[in-house]
Amino acid sequence: MLRIAVQSKGRLFDDTMNLLSEADIKIRAGKRTLLVESSNFPLEVLYLRDDDIPQSVATGVADIGIVGENEYAERCEDAEVICRLGFSKCRLSVAIPKEAGYNGTVWLNGKKIATSYPNILRGFLNRKGITADIHVITGSVEISPGIGLADGIFDIVSSGSTLVSNNLKEVETVMESEAVIIANRNLSEEKRHILQDMLFRIEAVKNAEDKKYIRMNVPKSRLQDIIGVLPGLKSPTVIPLADDGWCSVHTVLDQKRFWEIIGRLKEMGAQGILVTPIEKMIL
Repeated sequence: MLRIAVQSKGRLFDDTMNLLSEADIKIRAGKRTLLVESSNFPLEVLYLRDDDIPQSVATGVADIGIVGENEYAERCEDAEVICRLGFSKCRLSVAIPKEAGYNGTVWLNGKKIATSYPNILRGFLNRKGITADIHVITGSVEISPGIGLADGIFDIVSSGSTLVSNNLKEVETVMESEAVIIANRNLSEEKRHILQDMLFRIEAVKNAEDKKYIRMNVPKSRLQDIIGVLPGLKSPTVIPLADDGWCSVHTVLDQKRFWEIIGRLKEMGAQGILVTPIEKMIL
């Protein structure tokens, strides 16, 4: 049995549960239960605070964990990152009052900076040769300059709307963060085998993200031209039709270029275009 530590609430909890569900790992809902076992996979979920996850994995209380990369970096625990998940993205940035004239990191010299991430901030200041007073605070860090508690802040930024509402501007991005899977360095062979099975499922889910399966009827006279604009994983599948002048072409398209490519396909004579979402993709 493999034990995974996940955040007990919040956006990362929702994203994690969705990922496990898409990987066909069934977990009974119930945030008030500390430990829940999957009904169809050798996995049990341990619900914790996000800042407790790195230590729980490093000490073997949990075998693996899904946590924000920012929390992993801040806690400095001896666990290894084994997979980047691409969701719950944010950044850690320095922000100061809008009216302040910022002339680079030298502005931070001698200033008081409020943060919940003192280790990451201290490393950044040391690299820049800056001496500043780090004021550790939990909760609403962004209000600190407005109430005179600090000259600036170092905190998580997603959309930036919270900074705007507190009359702050972002001046230095120190770290980009996303959800990662971390693992204890001393997993048994049995647990590593279960982990590889889980990672295989997760990779199949991630490979399918923002992908569409396309089927279309194509005149054979334009087949090579149409194949030339298809950025598929490999050569598209071409199937003959009853009408000798036509064939059916099957491929996979990325959502980002979907409408651009579909428009070009129609101009080249493609008809009967059928678009299907992809749940899993094994490369």
